[in-house]
Amino acid sequence: MTDILILTHADFCPPGHLATVLDREQRDFTVLRTDLGELDGYDLDRPKAVAIMGGPMSVNDPLPWIGAEIAALQHFIARDVPMIGHCLGGQLLARALGASVHRMPYTEIGWQPLEKRTLASESPWLEHLPREFSIYQWHSDTFDLPEGAQWLMDSPWCPNQGFSWGNKVLALQGHPEMTEDLVRGWLTDWAHLLDETQASQQPRTRMLDDLPTKVATLNQVAEGFYRRWLNLAFG
Repeated sequence: MTDILILTHADFCPPGHLATVLDREQRDFTVLRTDLGELDGYDLDRPKAVAIMGGPMSVNDPLPWIGAEIAALQHFIARDVPMIGHCLGGQLLARALGASVHRMPYTEIGWQPLEKRTLASESPWLEHLPREFSIYQWHSDTFDLPEGAQWLMDSPWCPNQGFSWGNKVLALQGHPEMTEDLVRGWLTDWAHLLDETQASQQPRTRMLDDLPTKVATLNQVAEGFYRRWLNLAFG
């Protein structure tokens, strides 16, 4: 058991670049598959930092482990533990904070342009970012903003791209953790879900074009989030 907990929900949604950052910082971490019941019996008072990754399911699916994970997140919120949620993880945080999660009329996929909200430009979560930047997206659900949250950024296809709550919670709709292998794997294994007639989805060729450069830029976006998350937990 370690001081850093990462919650995952599918084998193809691993920590990705977050694990690379933690390895580079020589910080041990624990990865649990909550969909497999691995959170059962875990000491919720142990972690000092928690990350919640993505997954193909919806927060609204009638799966017993979803309620258990939301209850765990509420326990971490009460403990004031620094947390960062990625896609499904962000939606789970929104639900834990009392907000609704709902289906969009389309699926947002690809390297989508995001923009800082004017009122959030001074947020410490965003200080490493320009006004406009890109994050890789793959989602059909989106969250509403919890009461008391600060709306951080939006995109043309999904306004609620991220929020902070209090000083230590960051919920993201996108996937800053992506690596080249993850992008290529998703576009291979889940190609049947792509529909280039939807304007909200980039063509596969565009998603793969100059992929190393796109991922390297995304790594910098992610690392700013992860630095603040770690500094809140460990100073």
